[in-house]
Amino acid sequence: MTGAGRFAPSPSGDLHLGNLRTALLAWLFARSTGRAFVIRVEDLDRVRPGAAERQLADLAAIGLDWDGPITWQSRRLDRHHAAIARLTAAGLTYECYCTRREIQQAATAPHGPMGAYPGTCRELSGAERAARRAEGRPAALRLRSDTAEFEIADELHGNYRGLVDDFVLRRGDGIPAYNLAVVVDDAEQGIDQVVRGDDLLPSTPRQAYLAALLGFSVPRYAHVPLVLNAEGKRLAKRDGAVTLADRLSLGETPEQVVALLADSLGYRADSPTALLRQFRPESLPRQPWTFDPLGVVQFSGNP
Repeated sequence: MTGAGRFAPSPSGDLHLGNLRTALLAWLFARSTGRAFVIRVEDLDRVRPGAAERQLADLAAIGLDWDGPITWQSRRLDRHHAAIARLTAAGLTYECYCTRREIQQAATAPHGPMGAYPGTCRELSGAERAARRAEGRPAALRLRSDTAEFEIADELHGNYRGLVDDFVLRRGDGIPAYNLAVVVDDAEQGIDQVVRGDDLLPSTPRQAYLAALLGFSVPRYAHVPLVLNAEGKRLAKRDGAVTLADRLSLGETPEQVVALLADSLGYRADSPTALLRQFRPESLPRQPWTFDPLGVVQFSGNP
């Protein structure tokens, strides 16, 4: 096998059909290209007891397999901090004392692009930093970026150029930020193919830029359409019977759930293996799939 793909859930709760659909697609992309497929539990943020174990059980129940042991992000903190230390030694980081509210207020000012950190703390003097520490403000650590944009290659979106600002590498509580941890983990796990929801596309140029800055190879990306509820909003567990356990309680089998997901992609199959024999990335829908847990399913297809 050459390279690897991955699925990296956060154990904040049970996976819903949108998560399972993305996991299935990540598996299909990896297996169809001869890559290994690995699972990484991204447990640096909110963790609900037992959630990771249920997520892994659900993935296995719908027929997904993976290579090697499960990786737990929280057990790799030394690798994350080492990367931060490299950037700091190169003069590429600075402390930030801004509150979320201050950032939001500054970001709406006309001098910067929407969503970008305005650089408030970028050029603070030593005395100014000391004054903020004396106020008891916790310091996050930001990247001192030297570009405003970076371009990535995406299987579904083509070349995509997006915003790069001075994003957070280490949070104020000392925990590595997602954008840093995911870049380090992907590189050190040999992951060169990243398949995930297209809601994460805008943040990807930041990650690709950081990977290049650290001397890592930038993965090939595929940002796939989300699953929406009947109101056109991103599917969530509050929408009803949207988890595997929910569907099984209604009398469906795992094979029927896989068939439902396959149908949403334009295929007829009731197992990942059967779906793999038909899988063609270029034929995937480019629009979201609308799922109504009350029984009405709409497949939008290609535009």
